Amino acid sequence: MKALYENIDKHKQGASFVAYHSVVPYFEFKWHYHPEYELTLITKGEGKRLVGDSYESFETGDLVLLGSGLPHTWSSEPQRGGTSAVVIQFSSEFIGSFLRHAEFADIERLLSNASSGLFFPSVQNRNTVTLIKKLPSRTGIEKVMALLDILRQLSIQQPSALASEFFSPVKGKESEGRINKVFTYIQKQSADGLSLRKAAELVHLSDSAFCKFFKRVTGRTFSDYVNDIRTGNACRLLTETDRTIGEVAHASGFESLTYFNRVFLKKKGMTPGAFRKGIRQ
Repeated sequence: MKALYENIDKHKQGASFVAYHSVVPYFEFKWHYHPEYELTLITKGEGKRLVGDSYESFETGDLVLLGSGLPHTWSSEPQRGGTSAVVIQFSSEFIGSFLRHAEFADIERLLSNASSGLFFPSVQNRNTVTLIKKLPSRTGIEKVMALLDILRQLSIQQPSALASEFFSPVKGKESEGRINKVFTYIQKQSADGLSLRKAAELVHLSDSAFCKFFKRVTGRTFSDYVNDIRTGNACRLLTETDRTIGEVAHASGFESLTYFNRVFLKKKGMTPGAFRKGIRQ
C-alpha cells in the first residue's frame, strides 16, 4: 500500500530530534512513513496498530520502535477521556554520529533490527517507560543523554519483530486515497459480509487487478489479511467477554465454527478454547 510521507523537520524547532506528548480524542487512521526512526509509547488508549504488514491490537503501555521509512499507523475509536502517546523521532544523521563508536554497537544492532518494527512488552520496561515519559520535558545535553540511555536500555531487551520479511513498502501520495478506502472498508465491515468485489469496486479495479495490487503492496492475499483482522477481533472477544466460541466466531465475521477454528489455530498456534484458558490462567 502507498503511504503518505510525513515531514518531521517542521516539528524540530531547532532541536536535534523530536520528542513530544500527543493528546487527541482518538488515534486517526493515517498510513504514513518518514525517514526518521520513531519510538512510540501509548500512555492512554487502545485500538489497532498497523506496522508494515503487521496488524495487532494495542493498549496502554504499548511500546514500539520503528525503523526508517517503515509505514505505520495507530488507529482507535473515540474513547472517553481521549488517547495519548509519547512520540520520539530522530534521524539517522543525528544518531549516526554516535554509532561510529564501538561503545554503541548494541544500539546500532537495535536500530538495524528496527527496520521491521520492534515491539517491547511493557512489563520488561518500567524504568525505560519512566524515562520516555520524562523526555519531552528535558532540554539541552540532558535530553540527548536521556535518549541514548533509553536506546541503551532497549538494546538489552528481547523485543518481537512486527512486519514480516516479505513486506515491501510502496510509498507515495498517488494511491493514498485508494488504500485508505480499502482499509476503512475492511475495518468497518470485518464482522459482517466482506466482499473482495466490493473492495475492488471502491478503488475502481477489476477483481483480478485488485488481487494483484493487494498482494504486491501487502505481501499477502486479501482473504489472509481479512482473517488476520477477524482473528484479532476474536482474541479481544475471547479475552473480554464470556461469549461461547461459536458466538465469538460469528461476531468476528467467520462463516462457520469449523473454519474459525482452523484459521485461529493457523494464526495463533492454538485453538480458541486453549487461548481463552491461557488468558484466564
